[in-house]
Amino acid sequence: MSGKLLVLEGTDASGKSTQFERLCGALDERNITYRRLVFPRYQEESSALIRMYLNGQFGSHPDDVSAYTASTFFAVDRYASYQTEWKDYYENGGLILADRYTTSNAVHQASKLDGKEQKDFLDWLFDFEYRIMGIPAPDQVYFLDMPTEAVQNLLEHRRGKTQDIHEKDMGYLKKCYQTASQLADQFSWHRICCTKDHAIRTIDDISSELVAAVLDAIV
Repeated sequence: MSGKLLVLEGTDASGKSTQFERLCGALDERNITYRRLVFPRYQEESSALIRMYLNGQFGSHPDDVSAYTASTFFAVDRYASYQTEWKDYYENGGLILADRYTTSNAVHQASKLDGKEQKDFLDWLFDFEYRIMGIPAPDQVYFLDMPTEAVQNLLEHRRGKTQDIHEKDMGYLKKCYQTASQLADQFSWHRICCTKDHAIRTIDDISSELVAAVLDAIV
């Protein structure tokens, strides 16, 4: 009996890490048993090529590495995690919450492509990870819909800190948001709108909606 895999996705500065922590805390308060995953796993050996890629060792711009090549870096890390950390738990009916997953490859790498090339890539990606590598497909993806324009100042402020090659490229980040919004519609992701009347909603407001949606799926 397979378990349930729920994934939280969001582009840079969407508040994803904060919302994931709050979601886990809400489940802890209710004594709901689950496993939490955060990708990429930067401290693990399986993420070595991810770190090299994001640090710019293969090129200073995201487009310097093809969508297919970069995707394999992240896929290998997920495969290693599944095989060594949560396969048995999941296959015995366990609940998994993941901060990023294959869907992040779909957002960030598909943004390097357009039209039929993008469609062909997405077909390849999901077949590669879910069928060939054999990791589970998510039961539901929750997308924190935070338009890049809404967090422009925050992203600019981050420029004073160490950033990877994705975070340094504002044009690329805007394209990633457009791709994520498109995929949310295409694959019926559960969209959590993070703005209202052109203003960013409060952390508590967003968290309440996300927690309610996840509890509805698991309780």
